[in-house]
Amino acid sequence: MSFRPGSMARWLVIAVLLAAGCGGAQTVSNTLTILHTNDLHARFLPDERGRGGFAQLATAIQRERDDSEAAVVLHAGDLVQGSPVSSIYEGVPCYEVASKLGFDVNTLGNHEFDYTWRRIPDFFEASNFPTVSCNVVDRDGKLLAPEPYVILERGGLRIGVIGALMERLDRLTRDHQRGHWRVLPAAAAVREYARKIRPHTDVIVVLGHLFDEEDEEVLRSVPEIDVLVSGHNHRGQESPKVVDGRIGVKLRAYGLELGRLDLTLRSGGRRVESFTWRRIPITTEDFEPDPAVAALVDRWERKVSTVVDVRIGRSERDYDRRMVRGLIEKAMADAVGADLAYMNAGGVRDSLPRGQILVRGIWNILPFGNALAYGRLRGRDLPGELSQGRRIDRNRTYIVATNDFIAEQWEKRQGIVLTERGPLVREALIDYIKQTRVLR
Repeated sequence: MSFRPGSMARWLVIAVLLAAGCGGAQTVSNTLTILHTNDLHARFLPDERGRGGFAQLATAIQRERDDSEAAVVLHAGDLVQGSPVSSIYEGVPCYEVASKLGFDVNTLGNHEFDYTWRRIPDFFEASNFPTVSCNVVDRDGKLLAPEPYVILERGGLRIGVIGALMERLDRLTRDHQRGHWRVLPAAAAVREYARKIRPHTDVIVVLGHLFDEEDEEVLRSVPEIDVLVSGHNHRGQESPKVVDGRIGVKLRAYGLELGRLDLTLRSGGRRVESFTWRRIPITTEDFEPDPAVAALVDRWERKVSTVVDVRIGRSERDYDRRMVRGLIEKAMADAVGADLAYMNAGGVRDSLPRGQILVRGIWNILPFGNALAYGRLRGRDLPGELSQGRRIDRNRTYIVATNDFIAEQWEKRQGIVLTERGPLVREALIDYIKQTRVLR
């Protein structure tokens, strides 16, 4: 090939520019930001202290994403169940509103099964983000979720996200016992998929809704992963859990905070060299509501307002969850004339602040549609939860009350059968407050 005078210089310039352009297109970020939350539980609105709120969370997510070189946004299960909108409309509005938060991936939590597993495909249909779970399968091994994992690309990085749910789901949901789904051990299932996608990814994240001990097992026994973003215990963690360089994080429930995990990656974008983790409080003072999310939240909240924004009494002090639990037990005993009543701590989902009491507050405390279960038991046959800390006459017959979820657990594990059913526990508490009028 021949060149006219000066053409060689021009070709050299063109070659340099092309090389620079190609290099720019293939530049790989050496940092990755994981924005995460968990257990939002349909708490669309900020609480009485101005914390949380879907519209405020949406603003925080966008602000942090804008301040990132490459970011993914993850939610670690239990998007539903925890407010009147979710309870009345069986969870679907939660996925509709969450579609405006900017989630990249979601995973199943145990409460996604509360409206029966048949409702879960409706959640998928209502959302614009994928929900992944690798260990919930039917008798033929078919997954309940559309996919066990997804591989995202951000800043030239390939990020694998594998979903996982706790194995002991049957202890937490009544529907699961009657369904045809089973949950495989999380660590083993995650390991299978992590090995499969490791050659095709630069970072692997497990998005789990797991018991704390399962978090520990996944981190210790699956060396192919880099990060575990988890949920479920509602308390979150004060600091990351690190096992052989693998990082585990989780937050408090109800959207009270947004997690930001910044990873610095080794050359080639494979594996984590260093990291920082921040828990960002979500407050009405620090974050203006996102207008689109606020409008959608308002539309759904107006649908239930006439039912739940009704005053039923007044409290002269703040009731923490332990005190609310005692209040529920009084209401249960009063409703059916029981001598002894038991409410499980996990069934109490909120505190009760000083001031006027609305029906909405009781729905937030007791979002589950559990009915009262009661019956007669001899003192010698009482379950430990009822006899602990009390002087019990072994030969006396007691009328005992609990919720139907706990009654099923007692029957399954101890053979104790409570034959009678009463009103919803929520309705019993509402009636008790109406009659009492002022809680002191």
